[in-house]
Amino acid sequence: MEQVKAKKSLGQNFLRDTDIVEGILSVADVRPEDRILEIGPGTGALTSHLLERAASVLAVELDRDLVTRLGETFAASANLSLLEGNILELDVAALLRESGFEDGAYKVVANIPYYITAPIIRLLLSLPIRPERIVLMVQEEVADRLAAPSGSMSLLSLMAQYYATVSKELFVPRTAFFPEPNVDSAVVKLVPQRPFLKEDDRKLFGLARAGFAARRKTLANNLSSSRRIPRGEVEAILSGMGLDTRIRAQELSVADWIGLVGRIGESRS
Repeated sequence: MEQVKAKKSLGQNFLRDTDIVEGILSVADVRPEDRILEIGPGTGALTSHLLERAASVLAVELDRDLVTRLGETFAASANLSLLEGNILELDVAALLRESGFEDGAYKVVANIPYYITAPIIRLLLSLPIRPERIVLMVQEEVADRLAAPSGSMSLLSLMAQYYATVSKELFVPRTAFFPEPNVDSAVVKLVPQRPFLKEDDRKLFGLARAGFAARRKTLANNLSSSRRIPRGEVEAILSGMGLDTRIRAQELSVADWIGLVGRIGESRS
């Protein structure tokens, strides 16, 4: 079959390195009983191996031409369910239920378009039917941000690490794709630990967005200006938590943010 021409408008870069494919399968720990949700199967380089090793694969692809190609390539694969659609616009929870996926009993494997990395991660971590693990190909820079330690945190890393344990697992050079992207990539693993609770999470991330409003300012200054919480009140809470009153948002751990939102709530009730 002739090589597919990538569509820049969809951020397409197709994986062609079989060693990297094997590395992804190892990180995902694909087993014969596994159900897999694959987002963006592309030309099927990873799909073919998933079908050989897993009980079933539900593959969601946006590109109609690729859906047609995949349907032809895997016409004989009874364990593949192929769906055309934008993962961000589908009712993924309903799709998982209809496909027999159960909470904690399936895995997500995806080589996602890099320009929608954050929305896809937010979607996956907020699903009521949580995956056992999520294995994603992302830009290396984004992988570093997702797994960042306290001191280098961002809203993205806070969001990911609040819901899951996050680890950068595998470096992927740009030469592993066609066409070659302008950046290197990495495979990250997220293991969900916490369910999505809309009201609780709204409070935490609303506070965090204010805290990260200006990275060079202290957390107390940001919360004072963005949330109109008196700076002295924030400093007193930070001091009570054993934190420097001049601390910046990126220096807090996930546990610190959870403690902070609780204490601010108590002080304002």
